[in-house]
Amino acid sequence: MSTGIAALHALNAAPIEEACARLDGLYEHSPWIVRAALARRPFATPAALICACADVVDQAPREAQLALIRAHPELAGKAMVAGTLTAESTGEQSRAGLTHCSPEEFATLQRLNAAYNARFGWPFILAVRGPRGTGLTRSEIIATFERRLHAHPDDERRECLRQIHRIAEIRLHDKLGWEPTAGHAVWDRLAALARHSENAGQLTVTYLSEAHRACAADIAAWMRDAGCDSVETDAVGNVVGRYAAAQPHARWLLTGSHYDTVHNAGPHDGRLGIAVPLAAVRALHERGERLPFGIEIIAFAEEEGQRYPATFLGSAAVVGAFDPAWLALTDADGIPMADAMRRAGLPGTMDAIAACARDPSQYLGFVEVHIEQGPVLAAANRPLGIVTGINGSVRWLGEYGGVACHAGTTPMTQRRDAAAGAAELVLTVERLARAHPGTVGTVGILDVPSGSINVVPGRCRFSLDLRAPTDAARDALAQAVLSEAHAIAERRGLTLTLRETLRAAAAPSAPAWQARWERAVAALGVPLHPLPSGAGHDAMMLHRILPQAMLFVRGENGGISHNPLESTTSDDIDLAVQAFTRLLRDLAAEAV
Repeated sequence: MSTGIAALHALNAAPIEEACARLDGLYEHSPWIVRAALARRPFATPAALICACADVVDQAPREAQLALIRAHPELAGKAMVAGTLTAESTGEQSRAGLTHCSPEEFATLQRLNAAYNARFGWPFILAVRGPRGTGLTRSEIIATFERRLHAHPDDERRECLRQIHRIAEIRLHDKLGWEPTAGHAVWDRLAALARHSENAGQLTVTYLSEAHRACAADIAAWMRDAGCDSVETDAVGNVVGRYAAAQPHARWLLTGSHYDTVHNAGPHDGRLGIAVPLAAVRALHERGERLPFGIEIIAFAEEEGQRYPATFLGSAAVVGAFDPAWLALTDADGIPMADAMRRAGLPGTMDAIAACARDPSQYLGFVEVHIEQGPVLAAANRPLGIVTGINGSVRWLGEYGGVACHAGTTPMTQRRDAAAGAAELVLTVERLARAHPGTVGTVGILDVPSGSINVVPGRCRFSLDLRAPTDAARDALAQAVLSEAHAIAERRGLTLTLRETLRAAAAPSAPAWQARWERAVAALGVPLHPLPSGAGHDAMMLHRILPQAMLFVRGENGGISHNPLESTTSDDIDLAVQAFTRLLRDLAAEAV
């Protein structure tokens, strides 16, 4: 038994006063939180205790929450200078180097402290030891300070509370001697992989670029290092590692995610779903353990559709849905996909790509771990989420046509303003999507061709993106939106053209596989949080041939993704590795 586990067991068994004393200082000058949370003992993991504490704070009155925030010192503030910080705060600020600021940095922090307090009325809170637990740099702290200074007060209050829980999580690990070893290892691998990019200063890895091929080589090395029995790169660039079963001819559990990125991306999108199962396989290999089924991990070569106007190239090949016409698609430099494949050492032929298709009878199912890419788990203070399904979606490109005329001489009652029609549609989409539970609607593009400040817009191009947990809900929303779009055109004397550009079916999670994720997360003592995925994932392709279910990992910074601010903590990653491992064990027990 590790020191951390033994300490947690001792905490579970200790009398309430002793347990409170052991956790003194977990929440700055606020022992009421720990005392209330300890009523939920026993805790299976430190994360379970932090979730309980977060629930106590969430259920507390607003004034109690504000008192908790105000109990914290300013960063590099008067208390630090005077040496009156708590021992925990002293260590954290010292580790972040705030006790060794240059005069310029110190002056900047004082300016920010004053501006922040004037705007919000409480001190800026940041877990300065960061998502990896090793400490943010002073420049990272100052950049975060400046960014959050412009947040909405309600959002910033919630973010401060989230940061307080992160501070408590790190302090709890210190008290217990707990180390998220597997989470740190995954974090470090993903950080190392992010050094490959097409652009200096940002992370961009598009299909079959030099950076993409470098990532594939690193991932193949990870797989061999983790103990995979075979590692190969297939005809579309998927990197495939297999860890065989205890007996020959057993079926396989399929898992994985993509390793390409959007432009200026974060380091965890897709890649987390490759590294987490590899961490579990590594542990099996180190113990010399084999399961009644094999584990096949696929690092899908392409999911984002950044280089060519097609998406899910890697997983489409695996399910036998790769469109031969895609090979003739060209990128921004006019390079056909087939040529790019051949330049990367791949065959570039449909015969070779067709051979990538899997026989479903040889597989048990598909599971995917993914960063959430949204704010739901962060807002709920839950580290892991059970995905109930991937939303179906439909998209259009449209245009309203009116009459371009002089902005000063045309009365308001005699205008046919195309942009005003599009603006009304934006609000209509918002209203209708809110009225349909679980659905979302977005107008992401608004463009007035040849627009001028003194001309009533005669044309306005727009996009429509509608998503819902079921195809029926998606179609109901779409019917309502399109009906209103035409009514707007009729009322305003506009023309309307619409071209459908995408229609993707919903991919509900297979009930048995969703239940396996639920049992795995419940074993960690973490409350279950079911949620749909509004984003598309490789799992929706695998859904065509196999039962599938996903596990989401909470994102930092409000859950933002497709952005350099995308992040998660090594502690939440560690929980994902534990949950994946538990799913493997439960699946093995079912086979006995």
